[in-house]
Amino acid sequence: MQQILKYFTSLSEAQKAQFHSLSALYSDWNAKINVISRKDIGNLYCHHVLHSLSIAEVIHFKDNTQVLDVGTGGGFPGIPLAIMFPAVTFTLIDGAAKKIKVVNEIAKSLELKNVEIKQMRAEEERGKFDFAVSRAVMPLTDLFNTVKKNILKEQKNALPNGLIALKGGELAREILPFKKIATQYNINDFFEEDYFTTKKVVFVPI
Repeated sequence: MQQILKYFTSLSEAQKAQFHSLSALYSDWNAKINVISRKDIGNLYCHHVLHSLSIAEVIHFKDNTQVLDVGTGGGFPGIPLAIMFPAVTFTLIDGAAKKIKVVNEIAKSLELKNVEIKQMRAEEERGKFDFAVSRAVMPLTDLFNTVKKNILKEQKNALPNGLIALKGGELAREILPFKKIATQYNINDFFEEDYFTTKKVVFVPI
């Protein structure tokens, strides 16, 4: 939790309480339904919450922006971003029923009013959004081709509408088809923890 407060100093008391609650909620649910590696649950705030919030260092979503979280898994990056941006609407989708059950229960416990959670594959989603975000392991080309149907043309944010993906490791080959339009942000430019040395935020306008 201290890692969140270190980098995000203007949180409201309500936001601080919600972020603080994540530890107990995920520990409790993860013991019943495994959505985070058991050996990694102790790194919840760094590896999952702060990693998700690196998107907030790239873009400050304007109020009423609509964001689709593709393959949300245990609720990342959608849940931390929904806490960070309470006036933004987030739709979290995943094909795995057990993961969606956990995310639903956590969102209810946090009393998040700006989140819709649906069990479905990304190919089935027909809604329109300003941005798609994802921490899923799907290759960038597949992710782009899957969500391009969902991106609104009308823009309201500083960044053009498009895809924002959290990626790690060597990306040269994966990003090759988008090298003229994609922007890569090194997360260790935002956060000093060693975990982020090879982690990136990749933005592809659509």
